[in-house]
Amino acid sequence: MILLVHMLFGAAIGSAIQNPILAIILALLGHYFLDIFPHIEYLDGVESSIEKLRNGGWPQSAANTVKVLIDFLLGALLIFIFSNSTPVIYACALVAIVPDGLTVIHSLFPKLGLAAHHHIHSKKIHYLTKQKNFPVSWKIATQVIAAVMSIIILITG
Repeated sequence: MILLVHMLFGAAIGSAIQNPILAIILALLGHYFLDIFPHIEYLDGVESSIEKLRNGGWPQSAANTVKVLIDFLLGALLIFIFSNSTPVIYACALVAIVPDGLTVIHSLFPKLGLAAHHHIHSKKIHYLTKQKNFPVSWKIATQVIAAVMSIIILITG
């Protein structure tokens, strides 16, 4: 899933759940829930960009870094536009992308102790959808549905 969808889903949880601590926990778990569904990632995968960075290839991974930054900023903008912009909504949006951040940190610094998370997130949860050949249209549709439902919750919440 791209960051924008995870952020919107986390923000929607923050908007719908009155207890901030529960909302933050559910926003984190929501990331793993969304990753169970077939979805697309950035065209040049994060692992590929990180490998290029490790090998001194910053220019080759710069395009992906820009895509991720634009994705993050667009997510924040949509949350600002469609929500009542309470701090818990933004906290949930940020917590919802933590698992992907941990994956990037693990890829850059494999000895840091995040191998268990990487195994669960990348090898177990994503494994469910990577082993089947889903059509790209289906992968895009799952993200569009999640994003639209999240925006509806933000608007009505």
